[in-house]
Amino acid sequence: MKRDPAFAKALLDEAVTLFLNGEPDTARLVLRDLVNATVGFERLAAATGKPAKSLHRMLSTNGNPNMDNLSTILGVLRKRLRVKRSTLAVKAA
Repeated sequence: MKRDPAFAKALLDEAVTLFLNGEPDTARLVLRDLVNATVGFERLAAATGKPAKSLHRMLSTNGNPNMDNLSTILGVLRKRLRVKRSTLAVKAA
């Protein structure tokens, strides 16, 4: 991840896409791998104010982070990876 920041950004994008496409289990595992490879759970805990063990559980197969926690985790990763905010435009069918 450190040698290929574009790959890390692509993983973050993939995790968000998985969440939006109704695949939260896989999305959490992608986020877990991304946290391990970038900020680490101890730094994520410091940045979010949540215990590292709780964050591990949230991003496990059976985890169930609420939207506030998920938003905070994504925000920390976005900042770490220097990803700018973007908007998603959805066209009505």
